[in-house]
Amino acid sequence: MEKLQNFINGKYCEPIGGQYIDNYEPATGKVYSLIPNSDERDVELAVQAAEKAFPIWSGMSVEERSEILVRLSEGIEKRMDEFVAAESKDNGKPLSLAAHVDIPRAVSNFHFFATGIIHFSSESHYMEGVGVNYTIRKPIGIVGCISPWNLPLYLFSWKIAPALAAGNCVVAKPSEITPYTAYLLGQVAKDAGMPDGVLNILHGLGGSVGDAIVKHPKIKAISFTGGTKTGEYIARTAAPMFKKLSLELGGKNPNIIFADCDFDDMLSTTLRSSFANQGQICLCGSRIFIERTIYDKFKTAFVDKVSKTIVSNPEDPKAKLGAVVSQSHMEKVLSYVDLAITEGGKVLTGGERVILDAPYENGYYLRPTVIEGLAYDCRTNQEEIFGPVVTITPFDTEEEVLMMANSTQYGLAATLWTSDLKRAHRMADKIDSGIVWINSWLVRDLRTPFGGVKASGVGREGGLEALRFFTEPKNVFVKY
Repeated sequence: MEKLQNFINGKYCEPIGGQYIDNYEPATGKVYSLIPNSDERDVELAVQAAEKAFPIWSGMSVEERSEILVRLSEGIEKRMDEFVAAESKDNGKPLSLAAHVDIPRAVSNFHFFATGIIHFSSESHYMEGVGVNYTIRKPIGIVGCISPWNLPLYLFSWKIAPALAAGNCVVAKPSEITPYTAYLLGQVAKDAGMPDGVLNILHGLGGSVGDAIVKHPKIKAISFTGGTKTGEYIARTAAPMFKKLSLELGGKNPNIIFADCDFDDMLSTTLRSSFANQGQICLCGSRIFIERTIYDKFKTAFVDKVSKTIVSNPEDPKAKLGAVVSQSHMEKVLSYVDLAITEGGKVLTGGERVILDAPYENGYYLRPTVIEGLAYDCRTNQEEIFGPVVTITPFDTEEEVLMMANSTQYGLAATLWTSDLKRAHRMADKIDSGIVWINSWLVRDLRTPFGGVKASGVGREGGLEALRFFTEPKNVFVKY
């Protein structure tokens, strides 16, 4: 059985403690590799390597760093099939999804920030008759990047690419549930000519290696994507140490559908926005609100499409949904279906485990689920499920649906369907959300800020926002 290794100071190495964790394949429910169970000793080793490399990396011109990161993006692209297969096997998602979304987006992330850093500019402020102020943006030093399991390389690269482009050295931790593509990335970085110690990738549990990254005094910034509870802990721990924080946390996103929408476009997009990646995307619209005059029409058409959605093993080209990421997560999602029933909900389709033929009979497959009849403020409609489960609820007025949409602790993303331009702008302004898509979903421009409000996070990722986060501004005044 393959043993993955940490990538520290440009080399693959065993964890200092010699301990390993089982890595399960969601499609079969079987262990297929072992990953390091790293701890604070491994983090210290990585920090020492990063500290040594920082003067070299930050001292390079932006053009030199850009060239290395461009080669890194090209290195992933050259090994596309290998990365796609690894992502699908590790996460349980269909091969087609990894091939069309996850890995191409990781390539784009590195290429975008590799070229973006060349055009990153600062400001100057002229004081008439006095002098001029100009701003320098300097890399922070050593930063910690901790990424989740749902879009493993996609979100891993989303963090480390801007951190590296800005001149920082990185100590990064992928999710222990989906470590494989991050493991492969170390060699790609080495082949691209990245100096040893600039990028260090550590595997292990959040409570050990993740916690050690957050607490290390020489790691000056933390970029984290994951659950809100973990984000709260990181904020409590890092704030007294005056670390910079970027926290992209949970979501319970509303999908608001008005009767004047383009029904066919809305229906096909809503199917995708509900169940893409088995509903394991923080941007999925899990609460669907439909104007009452088209509620029955929508329910009939939507349930018909959902009930025909093919759940199969990741290698099946017909699969629209693969396996969810782990047995514990599958059990959590099913527990919310049970909760919804006790809260008065009616399961219109799905709500059950899918058992496939061998060798996939022990995989973590769930039928996509649609539930109606729930109060907007019940637990099922307030808590993040993060799986292939959506609720549908009718509404009568803008005011009513705004109240329901804004009722949760979260505020990450929202989707709005209407042909009324004035209403679209009016609603978008009033929805408590960091992102609003109008007549669309998951259209991402890498230049735009990404993040949420309320319990959905702190700070923004993407574009210039990410480069600003990973740098410190310094003002310089020159007197005439």
